[in-house]
Amino acid sequence: MDLLKNMMISTAGMKVQNVRMRIIAENLANQDSVATAPGEDPYRRKSLSFQNVLDRETGLNTVQVKEVLYDQSEFGMRYDPGHPAADDTGYIKTTNVNGLVELMDMKQAQRTYESNLNAMDVSKNIVMRTVDLLR
Repeated sequence: MDLLKNMMISTAGMKVQNVRMRIIAENLANQDSVATAPGEDPYRRKSLSFQNVLDRETGLNTVQVKEVLYDQSEFGMRYDPGHPAADDTGYIKTTNVNGLVELMDMKQAQRTYESNLNAMDVSKNIVMRTVDLLR
C-alpha cells in the first residue's frame, strides 16, 4: 500500500479520536451537574458513533464520526430537600455520567490516538530512509 495512503488513514483515525476525547472531557466536566428546576433533566452523557467512509478521490476507506449519541440510561437521584430542583419527595436528578467509565474511555482514546501517530511516524521514517538510500 502507498505510504501516503497509510498516513491519510492514520490522520483520519487521529481526527476521530480527538473528537472522542473532546466529548469525554465534556462529560467529565459535567459529571457533578444536577437538574436546575423540578422536572428538568441534568446533563446527559454523550458518546460517539463511528462509520467507515469511502474517499472516492483516493479510494481509501477511512473512519469518520457518524453522530453524537445521548446515553438514555436512567439519571441518578440524590436526596436534597433544600435544593431548588428538588421534587415533592425531596430528591433531585443527577447526571448519568460515571467518572470512572469516562476515564477508561479517555485512556482508550488516548492509546488509539498514539497508535495512529506511531503508524504515521513509521510511514514517515520509511519515506525518509528511502530518500537517504537514493542519495
